[in-house]
Amino acid sequence: MSPRMRRRIAISVAATTVSVMLAGCGVLNATGSSDDASPTKGNDITVGLLLPEKANTRYDQFDYPIFKRKVESLTSDEGKVVYANADADAAKQASQLQQMIEDQVDVIVLDAVDSHGIADGVKKAKDAGIPVIAYDRLAEGPIDAYISFDNELVGEVQGRSLLEELGDGLDITDKIVMMNGSPTDPNAKQFKAGALSELKGKVTIAKSYDTKDWKPENAQANMTEAIDEVGAENIVAVYAANDGMAGGVIKALQAAGVTDLPPVTGQDAELAAVQRIIAGEQYMSVYKSYPQEAEAAAEMAVAKIQGKDIQFDALTRDRVDSPTNKDIPSQLVPVVALTKDNIEDTVVADDIYEVSDICTAKYKAACSAIGLK
Repeated sequence: MSPRMRRRIAISVAATTVSVMLAGCGVLNATGSSDDASPTKGNDITVGLLLPEKANTRYDQFDYPIFKRKVESLTSDEGKVVYANADADAAKQASQLQQMIEDQVDVIVLDAVDSHGIADGVKKAKDAGIPVIAYDRLAEGPIDAYISFDNELVGEVQGRSLLEELGDGLDITDKIVMMNGSPTDPNAKQFKAGALSELKGKVTIAKSYDTKDWKPENAQANMTEAIDEVGAENIVAVYAANDGMAGGVIKALQAAGVTDLPPVTGQDAELAAVQRIIAGEQYMSVYKSYPQEAEAAAEMAVAKIQGKDIQFDALTRDRVDSPTNKDIPSQLVPVVALTKDNIEDTVVADDIYEVSDICTAKYKAACSAIGLK
């Protein structure tokens, strides 16, 4: 079975939910439910959470607080989360990981800045008897499990959305610019691969950039160069891998005097991006349920260290490969294309934002135009 096929197994939320229910009933193992297992640890556990950067607001605003609350809930408020954010500095994250090893935390959940560079640190944790769960980005080294969104599907959704917006008149000579993510992030490669699977043979990729550290200012500089070389009037669309970079792309286009903006993609459903979508500046984003990802990661971490193997297995029904390890137990979470047509059914319905957060004075008229109030 290919890695791509393995990646697709059990991808629906329903399948994961059913697996957890079956595990609780003891169906998956005749020895009893996961709650009957003899725990290697009680509720007084320490979970290390290492997140990669602050340029993307999701990590501090959503991932960390949601993860922390879930760990506390699962451990009757006895469990503790030690949190560190590397601010896009791989060396800083390596130091943070080493500190957690020295502090003898019970389990580490790691979202790597540099998935390859962190491999030695992961091995040190493993040698110290500390399980490591890769979160959102697939770290190399002997990780115990991985949870993320279906990253190639994210790129496919972005690419397909661009083609649908450009419509039937699209020609293979039409030029688009690709603003891909950081070359040290394995997710960025998967987003790009997914997008190219939709775009290749249908449009011309006039310029393509791997954007250092995902920084909006780097994307803006890249886009300014693309506009100078390709010509703003010749760019029919921009594939931007996330919302922060989409903001930089749009600033570059506006600075070049473009008033009728081409469709620009994004990812992460950041508040500023949702507002740009309502205003017609950004065409779409990809909404990923951070509560679902963060809560599942917390469940995996607690189950792993407490020895609840049935529950852990039920949460990791997928299998993925990294450059160093094969068949890593994983959970891949589905994604949704976010446009102005489904804001209420996604980020509002999931309590990510209140309508009042989105529809500030600047955007009230645009919100009213799409019935968001």
